[in-house]
Amino acid sequence: MSLRAAENDSGSEIHIPADIDWHMLDKSRFFFLGAALFSGVSAALYPMVVLKTRQQVQSTQISCLRMSFSMIRYEGFRGFYRGYGTSLMGTIPARALYMGALEVTKSSVGTATVGLGFSDTTATAIASAAAGVSSAMAAQLVWTPIDVVSQRLMVQGYNNSNSSKHVIPNMNSCRYRNGLDAFRKILYADGPKGLYRGFGISILTYAPSNAVWWASYSVAHKLIWGGFGCSIGKKDENGVIRDSGFRPDSKSLLAVQGLSAAMASGVSALVTMPLDTIKTRLQVLDREENGIRKPLTVLQTVRNLVKESGLAACYRGLGPRWASMSVSATTMITTYEFLKRLSAKSQEHLA
Repeated sequence: MSLRAAENDSGSEIHIPADIDWHMLDKSRFFFLGAALFSGVSAALYPMVVLKTRQQVQSTQISCLRMSFSMIRYEGFRGFYRGYGTSLMGTIPARALYMGALEVTKSSVGTATVGLGFSDTTATAIASAAAGVSSAMAAQLVWTPIDVVSQRLMVQGYNNSNSSKHVIPNMNSCRYRNGLDAFRKILYADGPKGLYRGFGISILTYAPSNAVWWASYSVAHKLIWGGFGCSIGKKDENGVIRDSGFRPDSKSLLAVQGLSAAMASGVSALVTMPLDTIKTRLQVLDREENGIRKPLTVLQTVRNLVKESGLAACYRGLGPRWASMSVSATTMITTYEFLKRLSAKSQEHLA
């Protein structure tokens, strides 16, 4: 099916652009442009990730505003980009794995569910949830080591600054000059498993988070357009809504995509925040046993969090994470849809 034909069949009341499947994409253009676009998005949102990470490993609650002023005063704006070089190095392969797994799974599962007799909305939700799980698991093969290294660089700056009245307890005492030095020292001290510290909890955090997000997004997207189509459609004498012939412009498309993404992000952030806090602490903090530093276990991490502030400790950094996820998701999905349009094969290749 050509892209133009798909667009014509995409809705009865409102003509929204059709979803572009995996076979419709120019793969080389898709991955190359994707790496460039998402690197820019990551750069814009990185300061919120640093704030979120530093809040999560604190033993006491410190507001984002206070922490931001402290960082500017003692570390300068550079403090907001500690570990960014390492993170950027992982962005390209991780995004390639993520987008590849997402599109392949969504296309194959979507076709299978429609063949089983599910409605279009249900099939889309199931395919999106499955794609969210598979893409998260694929990306974590790269992201977990990158997370371990970049997060240690993020919090190291806070403990080194003169502002550290609230020094992060149990933080690894090793000092890193840069990402490569951190990678080498972690590998030497703990072996490959040190780079994959928190891998299990990362999967438990991001797989359901992605499943919930993509399923919620696909359903919200269809419901919003469906409601909009009903509100502008014309009824005949039998009360049946006829085709309005309305074709939304680019601003309308962006607004609906952004609203759908924000709705999905709110649910996902609330559900997975405790797991994200546990994951961050596992990757950054250590325990001391007979004068020897050892990694924390999940049970010890949970026990420490409950001892500090109960359930509230699991939600430290919720503000920056929610803001980061909402902005990131809105930017990501609009960029992602734009990327797919740019990467679509020409009509003659799809015929």
